[in-house]
This record gives sequence, C-alpha cells and structure tokens, in this order.
Amino acid sequence: MNVLINERVREVPEASTVAELKAQYAPMADVSIQNGYPANPDDPVREQDRLVFIRKGEIPPLEDLDVFMAARHTPVVHERLKRATVGIAGCGGLGSNAATALARVGVGCLILVDFDVVEPSNLNRQAYFIDQIGMPKVEALRANLLRINPAVQVVIHNCLLTPMNIDALLGKADVIIEAFDRVDQKSMLGETCAGLLPDKPLIMGLGMAGYGSNTLLHTRVAGNLYVCGDECSEAQPGMGLMAPRVTIVAAMQANQALEIILGPDQRILDAAKKQE
Repeated sequence: MNVLINERVREVPEASTVAELKAQYAPMADVSIQNGYPANPDDPVREQDRLVFIRKGEIPPLEDLDVFMAARHTPVVHERLKRATVGIAGCGGLGSNAATALARVGVGCLILVDFDVVEPSNLNRQAYFIDQIGMPKVEALRANLLRINPAVQVVIHNCLLTPMNIDALLGKADVIIEAFDRVDQKSMLGETCAGLLPDKPLIMGLGMAGYGSNTLLHTRVAGNLYVCGDECSEAQPGMGLMAPRVTIVAAMQANQALEIILGPDQRILDAAKKQE
C-alpha cells in the first residue's frame, strides 16, 4: 500500500505499524504524527495515511520545515493554503497578530499594507520587538514572519491605503482582512471594497477594547462581509487596547480567513451538533 512519509510517497507492507515505519525511514525521530495527530507506536497504518517523523532540537532543511510545520494540520488542507493569498490592511494589533497566525498555518502569500513605524506603545499588543522600534511596520513584520515560516511569500507596501490604491494593492488577494485602528479608516475600506471589489470577502475587526467579556466576542456575517469583535467596545479615554482581547479578535479574523479559503470544517460542525 502507499502512504505519505514526510510528504514523500512510500510503498509499504500491509498492516505496517507506525513504529515499524519510523524504524525504517526515520530511526532518530522523536515525534511521530499520523494524519495530524500524535501517533502511538503500535497504531496501524492504512492506505494514503500521512505520517510525519520529526527529530526534536534539529533545524530541518527548508523543504522539510514546510512539511513539519503542517504536520498537525487537518490532512489535505496544506496545499490549498499554500495557493491562497490574504491581504492585510494595517499592521498594528489586529494585522500583525492575524498575519502571524496565517504565516504559522502556511498561507502561501501575505500582502501587508501600512505606512506607520513601530513605537514603544505598540509593544503592549502588537507582534514586534524592542529592537524594531523605529522600523516601518511592514518591514519589521515581514522579518518576523519569515523567521517563523520562510516558505511564506510576504509582499509589503509601505504606504497609506486609500480608495485610489486599494484595488491595485489588495485586488489580487483571495481574502482581505481589515486591521485599522480608526473608525474612519475602517469605513473607508468597507465602502471602497463594496464598490470596487463587491465579490471579495472582507473580514473586519470591530470592538476589542478593554479586557474580559470573552462571551461578547462573535463573528457577524452579511454576504461577503465578516465582522469580528463585540461591535461595541471602541477604544476611548478610560478604555484602552490590550493584548488579550486584541489578539483574540485577530485570531478570529485569521480563523475566518481559513474557513473562507478551505470551507467549513465539517468535523467541528458535527461535533457541535452532538453537544446540542
């Protein structure tokens, strides 16, 4: 029978076990993953199973790193993610954290647009480091993303996004994530996309100031518009922006982008129905 071992097709005997194939193909490996889940040595291997064997503490070649990073994915999604492009408008708390999540799952191309530089108050919620203060955010974020996953293509535009350049800069993306701080910028992007790119999915973040109140966070869907957040807690005097809530909403945006690219995860929907 044929199985995939570290994404290479291998013909192996029927009734092989994980331990037998590890001994043959990766005897020094410390981690065994079968179809996205940690495997027991005695687990049987079936036709078309995906096995990944990883040695801890060893930096692998780039071609293997891509495989190893996707080892815990739901099977068959990685190639579809690699073909996808996500545009991110704004590289602050939402954009930098959403981009980080998408780079980790292996989205093939990320388009980053922002005109600002990293400054000290950004570090309470944005995916930057002290030694990047003063750098353009798009350059700093690209450097960080490529340290995480060098297989991702990161296209940067160090400029202000306006109605005149949205189509040119983000029109080729499969999905656009809105990640601005200001309400007027959010409205501008939403209105422009509705007029110029009406069929393009747009994922907005609205309402993430303060802390706590996890149960208020949600995603509202209206056609190709997705709004993540609580839709009420705007940053204002006495209510600032902090890492936990901002990062949760950024993760919701990234997760929504995956669902748009891949379609709903039926296993999750089925599990939810069983809980009802």
